[in-house]
This record gives sequence, C-alpha cells and structure tokens, in this order.
Amino acid sequence: MRECVLFVKIDRYIVLCLLLLGLSGSTMAQVSNAGRSVFSFMSLPTSSRLNALGGSNVSLNDGDISMGMCNPALLHSNSHMVLQLNYSYYLPGTMFGSVLYGHNFGRSKLERPYEGEGEPDKPNYFAVGLHYLDYGKMRYADEDGNLTGGSFGARDILIDIMYARQLHPCWKVGVTLKPVYSIYEAYSSFAIGADVGAHYQTPDSSFQMGLVLQNIGWQLKGFYSDEGGSNHEMLPLNLQLGLTYRVKHAPLRFHLQIHNMQTWYLNYEWTSMDKSPTTGDFIPHDVKWYDMMFRHTIWSLEIVPKSERFYLAISYNHRRRAELNLTDQRSIAGFAFGAGVRIKQARIDFALSQMTKSNFSYQVGLTLDINALMR
Repeated sequence: MRECVLFVKIDRYIVLCLLLLGLSGSTMAQVSNAGRSVFSFMSLPTSSRLNALGGSNVSLNDGDISMGMCNPALLHSNSHMVLQLNYSYYLPGTMFGSVLYGHNFGRSKLERPYEGEGEPDKPNYFAVGLHYLDYGKMRYADEDGNLTGGSFGARDILIDIMYARQLHPCWKVGVTLKPVYSIYEAYSSFAIGADVGAHYQTPDSSFQMGLVLQNIGWQLKGFYSDEGGSNHEMLPLNLQLGLTYRVKHAPLRFHLQIHNMQTWYLNYEWTSMDKSPTTGDFIPHDVKWYDMMFRHTIWSLEIVPKSERFYLAISYNHRRRAELNLTDQRSIAGFAFGAGVRIKQARIDFALSQMTKSNFSYQVGLTLDINALMR
C-alpha cells in the first residue's frame, strides 16, 4: 500500500494533466459546441456487457476488452490475443455490430505473468475495434410523404485504435484514436476523434475509479457546405467519471457512472425561450434540478462469483428512462439486464433493453481467447 501512495505522489502530474484536459474540454464543449454534435451513434453501447451495465462503464477493469471502448485505460493484461464479436438488434432492417482484437507487448523487469502484484510482463496494452451501423434501405419520398420510387441506404463506420500503459499496479493511462466515416444517401462525412483516460484501483481491486474524456475531435469533411465552405461540427464530447466497488464477502459489485459532466442540460424539450446571459444558450425550465442531476448518472449491480465464470447484471439509466418512457403503456425503458457465462476459452454474453416503443433491443457477444485455443 505504501508503494501505491508513493507512486501517486510521483506521478500525480499525469492525473493533473488529465483533469486539466477534462476541464478544458468541458469549457470548449459549452462555448463552441453549445450542446450540438454529429455522429450521435458513437454513444450507443457497442457490446452486450456495456449494454447490460446501462450503456457505459469507465471504471470496471476485469479483463473484458470491450471496456476499452469506453475508457482505453481499461485494457487489461487478460485482453492479450482476445477476439470479441458483438451483434445488436435495435430496429427491424438495421444491423449494428463490432469486432475487437487485443494484443499486448513489451517486457518489464519481472519475467512472469501479471497477477495483480508487481509489474506486468507486458505493460503495453493495444487493441483495435471496428464498429458498423447499417440503417437499412429507405424509400425516397417528397415533402408530403408520397413515395417517388427508388431507395437509398445509410451507414456509420467507427474504428477504435486503443493503447494503454500499466504504470503501476494501481494506475493505468490510455488513449484511443477514432476515425469515423458516415454516408447517408449522397451525403458523407469523415472525422477524427480521440479518447484520453486514466484508471485507479486498490491492490485488492475492491475499489476502482476511472476518468475519461471521450470524442475529442471534429469533422474534417462535413455533410454539407455553407457560405464559408464545408460545415465542420464537433463530435459528441463526453467527460465521464466512474466508480466501482466490490463487496469483500459477497458476490456483489456496484457501479456508478457520471456522464456528460461537461454540460448540465441533457433534455430535448424546451418550454422557455429565455437565453443564458453568459453563454447565449437557451435555458429549459421543464426539468427539475434533481431530475437533471440524476440524468447524468447510471447505476448498475452485478452478481459475480469469485471464480468470475459467470455474471448477472441489472442497470438503470435515468436519462434513457426520462427520454424513452411512455405514458400510455408500460415500458422498461431505462432498465437493462444482462448475463454472461465462460465456457473453457470462450465467453457468451447477452443483454436486453428497450430503445423503441414496440421493440426490445437485444445484444449478443462472443469472446474468444485465441492464445488459449492455440495451446
């Protein structure tokens, strides 16, 4: 424990830099972005595990490679030569999936596998992911809704190039480069983004904390041009803080995620056209302050035995509940459920949530330990 405290003192400037970066990103988002962005599909949960945990988790460091898509510092020694496939069903006719692969490299002073003490034998963690969203075929129609014949497609493609460095058993930092490409009918756009994150955990991993600034970047080619040329917009910036606590004598793990810390207003309904005297933004008055505060949070609970051969998860996303809940019928919007089981060198995950009025959203995932399969 004394070594962890000493390390914090030595490398505190790293965390300070990340905090300053997060604060500067917050200011930039409020002044320049004004709550608007493109490529909103980047906020969708791209794996079954993340969906089961409410859509995002930046603090859980247990070897699941998909966690690196939320915080690159969550890449793990166990993500070496791991392949993960995910498929999501949101709406009929759409296809949303991802492929991830991890590879660790480098050698430390200790020539042995990393077991949570000392330094890992491969302290550099690398992973790459490809995410694809196809909206299906849509028919051409005029402004009155009359079909004019023919159809067109729309799709989004995101690539995650992730790197993390194990600085000490207590600390990791990571960065992700994110090229994004979208094409909607005859309109296309290309952007470059990045994530910067850090992770801390106690020696026994009972408490974990993650901080990440996601989607730092903007369009290099906009969907359209105006009088000043190509219109460039920012990516959906998201500053997140995550806390994870595992009960020592029970198979329970609790998570709290605080997202979109760079802005206060997260609602879409406007009942007042008053403007802020400082930023000039429109101020909504239809959401109470405590409701808005909880819209920034995601709560989740996992049942995980010590062997970690399976897990059960339930989560509550208040923002999703507030935006998707229906007044005329029952809905589980905001809640998500998931489970996973490890069978030898493979793990199968499943998640259920509700994103639309009449359909449930399903996600399935398959994780393969290629290194173990080749033995």
